[in-house]
Amino acid sequence: MKGKTLLGLLLFLIMFLIPFLSMGAKIPDKTDKPGSKSSSSAVQSGQQPQSQAEPQSQPVSQTPQSSAPTAPNTAQFKILDTKSNQVLTVSDRDFLYGAIVTEMSPESQPEALKAQGVAAYTYYSRLRTQERATPTAALKGADFSADTQGWQIYASKAQMQERWGTKFDEYYNKLTQVVNAVYGQVLKSGDDLADATYYAISSGRTETSEDIWGGKRSYLVSVASPGDIFAGGYQTTVTLSADQFKAAALKAAPKASFGTDAAKWAGTVSRTAAGSVKTIEIGGVSVTGNDARSAFGLRSANFTLTCKDNAFTFVVKGYGHGVGMSQVGADYMASQGSTYKQILAWYYPTTSLTAVAA
Repeated sequence: MKGKTLLGLLLFLIMFLIPFLSMGAKIPDKTDKPGSKSSSSAVQSGQQPQSQAEPQSQPVSQTPQSSAPTAPNTAQFKILDTKSNQVLTVSDRDFLYGAIVTEMSPESQPEALKAQGVAAYTYYSRLRTQERATPTAALKGADFSADTQGWQIYASKAQMQERWGTKFDEYYNKLTQVVNAVYGQVLKSGDDLADATYYAISSGRTETSEDIWGGKRSYLVSVASPGDIFAGGYQTTVTLSADQFKAAALKAAPKASFGTDAAKWAGTVSRTAAGSVKTIEIGGVSVTGNDARSAFGLRSANFTLTCKDNAFTFVVKGYGHGVGMSQVGADYMASQGSTYKQILAWYYPTTSLTAVAA
């Protein structure tokens, strides 16, 4: 029996490690979707991406291929600053600086920062293309909105100087090398810009777009991201009293009914293959995992819920919607020797890395 147990464990480890060995990433020997046109932080967003027919996909190329520009006037972005209500005009290059550092620490691995740069430039170039084809009046001519003062989506060089102080030169020089390496590169699925979503920390495996938002993308599929489990903040806990739980639950399910036995307020749970809650029954009403996450202030929809002594405890894994690239996972892969191209190929399989005029 002991021999069978050891053999089973060995087979499991082999199956787990094969994908990483095949792409060149090293395995350790130790143990929050960018928003839509009116975007908020990628970490915080859990909204459904804009619908678009799924294009024919191609394998990721190791060398960016030249292509015609994929968006009109790619020399600049127009951003509606939600605090000042002013439309900022930002060059593509300057936007790339801000789009990287508002999402990841400048102390992150360079290859991870490069991957973040490509993903962000792709995502917001796609929004720009969509917005200029079908403008939204509320955006006042901008491509999307952002809270620049809150370091969401974009921050200026002056803001970086203010925040980083004596570290500014070191961080900005590092960032310049990153930008120089990836400026103008995007991910494409067929002829279209990919919906390159990202977030902070996965549960250990990424989610499919179909499970979280209902829109299928051949490149937003579930892949292993084991480095995330080593991250600070990978697992968090939220505890609520019965009154707090009930008040929060009614935000997501106004028609919910609560009896005298608090232990019966939460019922059947359905999950995605990667572990996030698809639906949970609360007060006799089915609530989506995303709605529950929002109502109860959870970092992700990958959670378990227990009730003891009229207190409700959520144990949450990960941070963000879980679809696409995990930023912590990317940083971990880079620390183990993966290049930004390998990172992008891992988290966005079947896309092609393409250089566009910018």
